[in-house]
Amino acid sequence: MSGYDDAALTRLRQAGLRPTRQRRELAELLFSEMTEAVTAEGLHGLALRKGIRVSLATVYGTLHSFCDAGLVREIAIDSKRYFDTNTDNHQYFFFEEERKLVGVSELETGYREVPSAPEGRRVSRVDVIVRLRKDEPLRYR
Repeated sequence: MSGYDDAALTRLRQAGLRPTRQRRELAELLFSEMTEAVTAEGLHGLALRKGIRVSLATVYGTLHSFCDAGLVREIAIDSKRYFDTNTDNHQYFFFEEERKLVGVSELETGYREVPSAPEGRRVSRVDVIVRLRKDEPLRYR
């Protein structure tokens, strides 16, 4: 990468994170090039393709520090972790065959209302994940 995205640097500083080289480079990929949730392995692969020398362990550590700082949210599906830069209450389609998580609007899922929390509790966030799989053709016996 030739230079660092000013917006990514600003995000890191506002979140109270020291803008190390790895954080700057990964933040630039996440906030300027990613259009959907990504796994650590997916981000690592993209970084390597872009000529960024970083270990998978560093990618994991960076993503977790971004989560702690509120820059990304983590979504766990079937023991796999996905990271999304949209940290608002959000809804997703999960394409099972491709293991791909894509953010969608409430109009696409039809889910609009948050249930009331029991007394003494509050809703911290809502994850709606609609799992999709390809239609299988009918087989006649």
